[in-house]
Amino acid sequence: MMKRSSFPVATGLYVNYLLFGMFNIMLASHMSFLTEHLHTDQAGISLLVSAMGFGRLFTLYISGVLSDRYGRKPFIVAAGLLMAVFLVGIPLSPSFEMAIVLAVLAGVANSFLDSGTYPALIEAFPQSSGSATVLVRGFISVGAAFLPLMIIFFMNHDIFYGFSFFLPALIFALNAIYLFKLKFPDMRVQSPKKPVGDTSVSSVEQTGKLETNDRSKPRFWQEGLCLILLGFTGPTLLYIVQLWLPTFGQQFIGMTESESLRLLVYYNVGSLISVFVLVIVLRKWVKPVHIILIYPCISLLAFGALLLFKSGAAAIICASVIGFSISGVLQLTLTVMSEFFSQRKGQITGFIYTATSLSYTVIPVFTGFLLKHSQISSVFMLAIIVNVLGIVLAVFVNFRYSLVFPASRKLSPKIVLDTK
Repeated sequence: MMKRSSFPVATGLYVNYLLFGMFNIMLASHMSFLTEHLHTDQAGISLLVSAMGFGRLFTLYISGVLSDRYGRKPFIVAAGLLMAVFLVGIPLSPSFEMAIVLAVLAGVANSFLDSGTYPALIEAFPQSSGSATVLVRGFISVGAAFLPLMIIFFMNHDIFYGFSFFLPALIFALNAIYLFKLKFPDMRVQSPKKPVGDTSVSSVEQTGKLETNDRSKPRFWQEGLCLILLGFTGPTLLYIVQLWLPTFGQQFIGMTESESLRLLVYYNVGSLISVFVLVIVLRKWVKPVHIILIYPCISLLAFGALLLFKSGAAAIICASVIGFSISGVLQLTLTVMSEFFSQRKGQITGFIYTATSLSYTVIPVFTGFLLKHSQISSVFMLAIIVNVLGIVLAVFVNFRYSLVFPASRKLSPKIVLDTK
């Protein structure tokens, strides 16, 4: 059962991720303002995003280790304060070089937030840890959907764009103080056995053990490597959309700046809907391994339609569908990896999130370079190529899953029917 005493802590953690939803698309949503303020171009802004990925990449592992040793609270509080510094500093930054330094600090803050929050939620709600962590994605989507609306409001009332940085910075700082005063859950808590019908790792492991006579053994250099690569392809699609969707709307479709920002709202509404759908369907009908194949197939169709139908209405529909079909894939990839390699959860988490951090570091720079020497459509053609690669990897993972967990085969016909 959920401990009522954990709800104050959980509230603060979810508020952080609502703000992180804004934080995550802040630079992309202010592309035109920041290029003028920092005397750079779109490639320069994408370099800032890569600097954030760099800071995250080189501190993610060590922050996780230190979080296990010293507790969750210090890292979560530090993350909130560092993000506040970044958000206040960027609009006031006197130079592009200073903005780069702030972006690296923001990446460090991101790694602190992740390494502290996910374990804290699991420890707060040991019997419903899956739902507790999936809700993080929902709060991110709410924040990301709200930010463009706030920016448009400030634009329409001729308010300095920096206030859309300052407001979440203030809430980050106040929430850090709030969390600092709370007692966090015991780190030594152990997750109990899940009830029948639960789709968690433990229940799948139990299913696999029932079929020990004809099951294959997990192979790290096959499905393990494919899942790590999915930890790269999924975030790549997410970052391409979050970073370049407004630019796509303006340059390819001919939208105004405010209209193009609304595409991010529709994208995040689709993402939020996906969270609720996943919470429902993963309980009874579909396994995580099937979602990591079904969702990329849907997003491939949406990306293709986005390039094919050059209209505002089509862009709105496609942005919503892309948001729906990208959301949760990374988290479910990690879940599937944990099912295959249940004795190495900490290690494989590090592998996947390292691949994710590489994506956050490399893709903004590469797409910025691509846009500098080509058109915005080439960036979304890259998304289609990455999407196809993700589907190929997911097909192989599903094939291996059917061999390692033979009992899962009988669910396949139902999965096809329930996802039409």
